[in-house]
Amino acid sequence: ALLKLYNFLNKNYSNMFRHAITRLPTAPFVMSVHIRCLSALSNVRTQIQNELKAIEAAGTYKRERVITSPQAARVTIKGRDTPLLNFCANNYLGLSSNKEVLAAAQSALTTHGAGMSSVRFICGTQDIHKELEQKISTFHQREDSILYSSCFDANAGFFEAFLNEDDVLISDTLNHASIIDGIRLCKAKRARYEHMNMNELETHLRDNQTARRRLVVSDGVFSMDGDIAPLKDILFLAEKYHALVFLDECHATGLFGKSGRGTEDYFHVIGKVDVINSTLGKALGGASGGYTTGPKEVIDLLRQRSRPYLFSNTLPPPMVAGASKVLDILMRSSQLTEKLANNTNRFRDKMTSHGFKILGANHPICPVYLGDARLATEIAEDMLNRGIYVIGFSYPVVPEGKARIRVQLSAVHSSEDVDTCVNAFVEIGKSKG
Repeated sequence: ALLKLYNFLNKNYSNMFRHAITRLPTAPFVMSVHIRCLSALSNVRTQIQNELKAIEAAGTYKRERVITSPQAARVTIKGRDTPLLNFCANNYLGLSSNKEVLAAAQSALTTHGAGMSSVRFICGTQDIHKELEQKISTFHQREDSILYSSCFDANAGFFEAFLNEDDVLISDTLNHASIIDGIRLCKAKRARYEHMNMNELETHLRDNQTARRRLVVSDGVFSMDGDIAPLKDILFLAEKYHALVFLDECHATGLFGKSGRGTEDYFHVIGKVDVINSTLGKALGGASGGYTTGPKEVIDLLRQRSRPYLFSNTLPPPMVAGASKVLDILMRSSQLTEKLANNTNRFRDKMTSHGFKILGANHPICPVYLGDARLATEIAEDMLNRGIYVIGFSYPVVPEGKARIRVQLSAVHSSEDVDTCVNAFVEIGKSKG
């Protein structure tokens, strides 16, 4: 095809083409290189096209729906006339479009600008960044905190800065992809224990007593299964074997536990975990941003060595102000977390009574287990046609043969909203046999 194009240009635009080519002293070589490069790109395109066809044939191709409204209990989708009940967002407390949060963000846009065009240590630290870090520390009852552009960046920036080749890192096999990618960047010895298997964890701790530092790494809440790390057992083993505990709390901060302080709150052990990473992009306003909170010395070290912090732009002022307002709301009342817990229990109880298998426990992530990837995709589409917005998850997001539809409850869902979702599942389930 490339040779045909070359011949076409040479034939139809010969004077211009030849003039351009002959002016190059290495014209034959240049044309040869261009043809080889274009040929290589053509091969890559073909390879990727085949990969995409295989994904689609397996029923796991992911298509993005375009939302034309704010994130809320009901959203509008491009191409659809009526709003959909939204049961697939991380908007656990419904604060993504809260009036107080929006007003704070809009005010900061006026007073502090759209962005800083700088990293923190050059000229990118404003008073509101320090205020938010202090509020995060107060909320988690920690000494200090550091902001990142996302929790993915926080995970990418922590392990490399904190650990070296004399340390050992022991990780749950189902930890989030951002944790796994962050671990890959560090030089520490790595060990993995089967998901929530405390016997395996203890074996790894016992076998690595000569390491300078032993760090146990886990999600607080595992986002695909909705299950909760056995934190009390992890803390017991960590104390027994002189290890530290790191917890990713993205699906716990603001929404889990009586006061919304996450997995520590749920198990009544606030302050016991050594280092917590979490996000501002879910319950805490839903915009973007992440953070690490813990001992002051650890945070100071991250400010000096954490590459995503040192080489990424500062979090924009409107996002900072919005998240700060969310923390104000959470620290003055537990009303939203209580409403979310009630909605969660209602959905889980009703679905279970109709024979559905709901993974996890006591968490607003309620994965409806189906197994088959194509079935999960089909049911999600049927739900959409009934006005319920949910998403099917399959490989590679979850292991092969363990597809599910992840339903996520929010504090802004009414009891009627929850019942509508349950009834739709029941009716579609009957139609699928």
